[in-house]
Amino acid sequence: MNSYYAVIFTSQRTDDDNEGYAKMADAMEVLAKQQPGFLRVESSRNQEGQGITVSYWESLEAIQKWRDNTKHTVAQQLGKETWYSHYQVEICQVLRSYSFKEDSTAQ
Repeated sequence: MNSYYAVIFTSQRTDDDNEGYAKMADAMEVLAKQQPGFLRVESSRNQEGQGITVSYWESLEAIQKWRDNTKHTVAQQLGKETWYSHYQVEICQVLRSYSFKEDSTAQ
């Protein structure tokens, strides 16, 4: 695969509207997966409410279109008003990627 892009979204959740947040997070993941240029997403949040979501995209144009998606814009506004005490977004170009996976069948 040629180079691609990662959007790193780090955040601190408030204690407000946990049910609404969970529903919106699920809806945004479904919507992102339908966007042209979307590759994958990974997300984690600890018990203190600190979270990180990394989404991967084929191009900067795909990221821009996702950022400007009307439903995503509504979620962004609700995040500022209700769900986050702060967040940061970083966009990075992935030039190389490799991984390791232990073979669980090896004896």
